[in-house]
Amino acid sequence: MQNISSKQRAHLRSLAQTIDPIFQIGKNGITPELTEAIILALDAREIVKVSVLNNCSLEPQYIAGVISERTHSISVQVIGKKITFYKPSKKNPKIILP
Repeated sequence: MQNISSKQRAHLRSLAQTIDPIFQIGKNGITPELTEAIILALDAREIVKVSVLNNCSLEPQYIAGVISERTHSISVQVIGKKITFYKPSKKNPKIILP
């Protein structure tokens, strides 16, 4: 995945403040079904927020790395138990990075 500058990352963080998590990761961890659902959501939205539940045994930083690798996306930020991912759309980009 491409690298993004700190200015672009800051822009994505500002966009992420207004969205709610659409996925939750619990005791089952990172399943193939979850990964596939995140890929579909990234194709549709470009930016997705994920929440890690308290019963999840995995660390949010580790989850961010694994999901980012599997979905070929960028982990924009990890704040507490919330993780934000970004993947630009190839067909119809909605988010224009500065």
